[in-house]
Amino acid sequence: QVQLVESGGGSVHPGGSLRLSCAASGYRNCMGWFRQAPGNEREGVAGISTAAGTTYYDSSVEGRFTISQDNAKNTVYLQMNSLKPEDSAMYYCAAVRSVFYAGCGFWQDYNYWGQGTQVTVSS
Repeated sequence: QVQLVESGGGSVHPGGSLRLSCAASGYRNCMGWFRQAPGNEREGVAGISTAAGTTYYDSSVEGRFTISQDNAKNTVYLQMNSLKPEDSAMYYCAAVRSVFYAGCGFWQDYNYWGQGTQVTVSS
């Protein structure tokens, strides 16, 4: 089993920055971040291979968000810069734990979820 606990959400003005953290337990092939705004479907934002460190991003955040990991601490981070109001959402940490999976950039492969942390970007 995989357990995930997010922290670091909050409110920020447009153009500001936030860093989300996710403490994980259990073996994971991949770690990622998803978000869901009211009325929208949950969407993949960023993913990282726990073994190789290869990263994947949705085009809406590439160049502004950075996913990273500290395997010694079993923690993954999402550094969010140049935040926009449309980035406002509940952000979920996620993980892939599977024998068969297509890759850490394939959002449909993520099968473990944290409880979410709210990010609000407004002036």
